[in-house]
Amino acid sequence: MNVPLWVWLLTAVVVAGLIVFDFFAHVRTPHEPTFRESAWWSGAYIAFALAFGVALGLVWDWGHAGEYFAGYVTEKSLSVDNLFVFLIIMTRFAVPRMYQQKVLLVGVVIALVLRTAFILLGAAAIEQFSWVFYVFGAFLLYTAVKLVREHDDEPLEEQAAHRGDGLMVRWLKRVVPTTDTYHDDRLTVRVDGRRVFTPMLVVMVAIGTTDVLFALDSIPAIYGLTEEPYIVFTANAFALLGLRQLYFLIGGLLERLVYLAQGLAVILGFIGVKLVLHALHTNELPFINGGEPVEWAPEIPTWASLAFILATLAVATVASLVATRRGREVTDGSAASPDNATATTRRIDEN
Repeated sequence: MNVPLWVWLLTAVVVAGLIVFDFFAHVRTPHEPTFRESAWWSGAYIAFALAFGVALGLVWDWGHAGEYFAGYVTEKSLSVDNLFVFLIIMTRFAVPRMYQQKVLLVGVVIALVLRTAFILLGAAAIEQFSWVFYVFGAFLLYTAVKLVREHDDEPLEEQAAHRGDGLMVRWLKRVVPTTDTYHDDRLTVRVDGRRVFTPMLVVMVAIGTTDVLFALDSIPAIYGLTEEPYIVFTANAFALLGLRQLYFLIGGLLERLVYLAQGLAVILGFIGVKLVLHALHTNELPFINGGEPVEWAPEIPTWASLAFILATLAVATVASLVATRRGREVTDGSAASPDNATATTRRIDEN
């Protein structure tokens, strides 16, 4: 798939135009978006991303369109996990609700710029060294195991209280003068005749640079589904563009998705295995099969990858909602019937 330069430039202009539209239409005037507003625009961005995939299939071919859809779904699901961390950062910095849209939009712009750099570096590495797929695959398998082990049930407020400032935020606070007081949504303010930066700038940097950590697994993950940099870029861009609306839409559901980490771990592990199998097919390492491709290693088709990702997300979501509903019923029942709780305790003690 050879994408002309003008297509890249046109796509960049469209993405930039959507960001500018988002700012002037929703973010410029500070307000807390309603559920209806968030649902409408979140659906609009998802519809736009799906329409782009259909157009990709009509213009090029449906094989590449399938790779785009698999990559988009993967990036969108990983972005939900990003939202939980963003929620922790917002709580940590006590960002007023009506100003959170601006923080998220600027954070998305920073994240998109940094991810583009990762995408170009990844494409250059894959073009020069086929063994990079081994590295990507091993890293995703490691990330999957780590994600399961580090899954934390600590309440959101306690996580925010225990969370320290990142390296970039600490550096920013040392280099530039800052204040701990918000002044509407302004980035700078004059205090005692001195120009200082407000927490708005600090939290924007925190969210934008934190996304780099997610890019370390999301970029290798999508390269496990497609080797086309254009598809990697567009899938990432369209997944990030709707992140602000999705944050306000499912903010109340984040704490109910208790099995999201496990579901994402399964997806990353699956793509990690897929990358290793692909690396075996293009093997050039002399200590593996004498430097020859391993023909018996199976290739996982794109449609199978997409079906597996969707099924895993569905199972994780349904299991999470069922578990949290049962937990709420048990809690309500215990609170309403203290005698039953006492009787249960007695039975446990007797056993």
